[in-house]
Amino acid sequence: MHKAGFVNIVGNPNVGKSTLMNILVGEKISIATFKAQTTRHRIMGIVNTEESQIVFSDTPGVLKPNYKLQESMLAFSESALVDADVLLYMTDVVEKIDKNSDFVEKVARLDVPVLVLINKIDLTDQQALEKMVDEWHTIFPKAEIIPICAKTGFGIDFVKKRVNELIPPSPPYFDKDQLTDRPARFFVSEIIREKILLNYDKEIPYSVEVVVEQFKENRSRILISTVVYVERESQKGILIGHEGSAMKKVATSARKDLEKFFGKKIFLEVFIKVDKNWRCSDRELANFGYNPK
Repeated sequence: MHKAGFVNIVGNPNVGKSTLMNILVGEKISIATFKAQTTRHRIMGIVNTEESQIVFSDTPGVLKPNYKLQESMLAFSESALVDADVLLYMTDVVEKIDKNSDFVEKVARLDVPVLVLINKIDLTDQQALEKMVDEWHTIFPKAEIIPICAKTGFGIDFVKKRVNELIPPSPPYFDKDQLTDRPARFFVSEIIREKILLNYDKEIPYSVEVVVEQFKENRSRILISTVVYVERESQKGILIGHEGSAMKKVATSARKDLEKFFGKKIFLEVFIKVDKNWRCSDRELANFGYNPK
């Protein structure tokens, strides 16, 4: 009997959702940095065996929106509550339990199995962890509470085992050789955005969107042309850096990662354009793919 199901990862920013996603899928599907709001989309990673297909979903961290982009990000997170066969609610030992209580209440009302994963247990002691487990049991009486450490892999095998046990009998939803629901262009833009998150401070990474305008592939190499959009001229100057040095560093780092990802030589062009207040424009957000499915 074949089993298949959607296993969706939700939780607040910076609790380790993308790191967990990549571990569970066994490939780098989601970009993961130390900064909040790294993930902007709902991204699926598909794990296939002869007997099963598990469709994992990484989602943006839950937050109270300050602008339209964040409204779209919250909608992606809430969409993961609708089609989940199993929900992984991820928290950690640092954040306050009552953070984003509205979203927590929605999770508590679900009829599907919920696994509450308490991450970063290396940052606490046994007594504090036991207290935390009890508190989460109060909030989610029907859920399983599983302490993990995504960084070291502690508890991950048990999470995989429980997920395999909980997904329902079903034919596969995707082709058995498919790894994700996203096209190659999506991963190009995400890898470039990851490098911007890692190399720039303050508002710059959050004001940036990356669009792939050209993706031409032959046997030996891929020609990629991209545009990085910012909201203001001053941000464009900071991104470029002195004599182009800052953007050259980002492009070089991104190209190396892309060559590993695609297994081919990459010729990468990066242009920078200003699109004023794109994060608050319904039209621009739709153009950039921020319409929750």
